[in-house]
Order: sequence, then C-alpha cells, then structure tokens
Amino acid sequence: MDITALRNETPGVNEVIHFNNAGASLITQKTLDAQLGYLKEEALLGGYETAEKYEKRINAFYTEIAKLLNAEPKEIAYTESATVAWERVFFSIDFKPGDEIVCDHTSYASNYIAHLQAEQRYGTKTVVIPANHFGEVDVEALKTLISAKTKLISITHMPTNGGLVNPAEAIGRVANEHHILYLLDACQSAGQYPLDVRKIGCDFLSSTGRKYLRGPRGTGFLYASKKILKSITPINLDLHSAEWNSINSFKQLDNAKKFETWESNIAAKIGLMTAVQQINEIGIDKICNRVTEVADYLRDELSKIKEITVQDIGRVKSGIVTFTSSKFTPLEMKKFFSENKINTVTPTLSGTRIDMEARKLDAVLRSSVHYYNTKEEIDTFASLIKQMHR
Repeated sequence: MDITALRNETPGVNEVIHFNNAGASLITQKTLDAQLGYLKEEALLGGYETAEKYEKRINAFYTEIAKLLNAEPKEIAYTESATVAWERVFFSIDFKPGDEIVCDHTSYASNYIAHLQAEQRYGTKTVVIPANHFGEVDVEALKTLISAKTKLISITHMPTNGGLVNPAEAIGRVANEHHILYLLDACQSAGQYPLDVRKIGCDFLSSTGRKYLRGPRGTGFLYASKKILKSITPINLDLHSAEWNSINSFKQLDNAKKFETWESNIAAKIGLMTAVQQINEIGIDKICNRVTEVADYLRDELSKIKEITVQDIGRVKSGIVTFTSSKFTPLEMKKFFSENKINTVTPTLSGTRIDMEARKLDAVLRSSVHYYNTKEEIDTFASLIKQMHR
C-alpha cells in the first residue's frame, strides 16, 4: 500500500493525529467532494430531480456494499445508522414469551438495552455467553446454552472497548446447525476486517458508515440474507418498503430494501458509496493487514511504558487499542492528547457494562488506528505519554 498517496487523499491528517477511527474516521477528499457536489446540485436543481439524475450512482451503493460482504445487492438496505439497522431487524423478530436471546458478554449498550426492552415488552429472557480464557465468546459454552427456547443469537463482532475480535464464523456454525436466527453487529469491523456473510453464516449484519468504512456520519447499512427475507416482516413499512395494492391490503418488497424508509439523506448515501468503493479498490485484506501491523506496533510501544497497562483481550485483535494509566484517568489523558492535536476517546463502564464490570474497569483510553495512520504518529503519541508521566 502506498501510504503516502493514501494520506495525501485525506486532508485531515494535516490537521490532527487521528486515533479515533472506531468513533469516526477521517474521510477522503473524494468522499467529501462526492457529498458536497451532490448537495450543491440538489440546491440548484431540486431534490427529486437530482436524485433521478444520480440514480445509477445511488444504486451503486448496494453493489459496493454487497461486494464488500460477498452478498447480493438485493440483500442490502441503506439506513441512517448502525443502530437503526440493528433495531429494525431486532424488533421485527416475532418474539414470544419465554423466547431466549443469547448474546455475548461484550454486547454494546444500545443492543443490550434492546434485549432488556424485549424482556419487558415480549417476556423474553436474555442469556449471556461467558468468555473463555482469551476473553472472547466461549463457543463451547454457547453450545450448552442452546435450547428449544433459543430464538436469536445476537453478537457484537468487535466490541468498542478492548481490541477483541469475536469468532463470528464459529458462532455462525452453531447458529446454522440449530436453525437459530443470527444477528451480527459489525459496527467496528466493517472496513477494517474481512466480512464474508456466506462464511459467517449470519442472517443479519448491521454496520455504520462513519467508522472504519470512512464514510459520512448519519449513514449505515443492513445485510439481510435472502433465505430469511420472506419470513420476516419489518416492524415499520411505508410506501417505499411496501406497495399499497388495494384499499385493504399491501405487498412488502421481496428484498432487503423493505427495511428502508422512503426519505433518506441521499448525499450521505452517495458519500458512503464512494467511501466503500475506495475500500473495495484498495482491498479489504490489504487494509486488514495494515491495520493489524499499525495496531501491533502501538500495543508494543505502549507496553514499554511502565505506567501504562494495555487492556486489550482476545486471540485475534483489531485496530482498537485500549489502555489505562497508573497515574492519570482516561479522561485526563484524553484532555492532554486533545491539547496536543491527537484524537482519542474514553469508553466507559456504561457502554459495555458486562465486560467492563467483569474486568473491574470504569473507563479506558481508546486509540483506534486505521491504514492511513503511521508509526511516526505512534512514536509521537508514545513520546507524549512518556512526557505526561515524568
């Protein structure tokens, strides 16, 4: 990878050292131009008319996401966020009293709150899969938790707070063997890690555009397997996701677009399409290798500082690197780095409560790297940490 050329396409690297890619990556000039160009035409020519003019580029969104996931375009829906994508599926599942939702110990707050809401609304039960000694989902334990009441396996692929990559494919084999619905939250993994939905075996996969895909904020997508589309009806339908074909009846779409609504931010959609197109052009395997290389270097440099404890878990680790200090709180460190134009973030207990409580962590400092980050930036980061701890 020509990192210099790739950095030259990213205006933000001249302003900050950006280690908050798990929050929102810096977008490329091409993505910015695509979004701004569409907005300008929309303002000059009209919203409907501009959408009609750009129909092919808008539809290319489904092709590019499908290519990224080894899916079919008809299995892709555009949403305004990963949470919207995830919740549209989750609350469309026909839960009954006594149904069990099996989830991981690293579940994100938004997902787990939905599990608790389902308990209150439908009378379901949430079952948490324990961690193995690596800190990842214990697949053998999962097998013992499966019962006739298990309705859904809900997994966070990469949690927000600890470098972990959960074994999505192994979990998929269990789900498919027992014919259980499998929903994968790939919010952090899309754009930095290969995602092949055929190998994973998930029925649904949700993600955002703003993180490792390097797309605009306010964008997301849903993958819904064609084998499941006929058997699930979205909780909300409109004139885009269904056709009102007589006074007393309607017919829903037979593709994943039935999880969409008619109104959307088309400029942002084109921006995300452009960003994913760039990911596909570079190659997700190359990106994954580069992210792993940079993250490993960061962990090694942090491990050399005696006051710092790297808090990452898992056999396979992502570009999300978390740590704590024996002298300063994560919030104090974040403030110090911000003053030195380095972007980081502080995941707290309430974001991934089960995992954080088990590891006795109130908060961590998260420095999440992407392919455009460099070892020189990490050296600067490590030097500042040493300076702070003198």
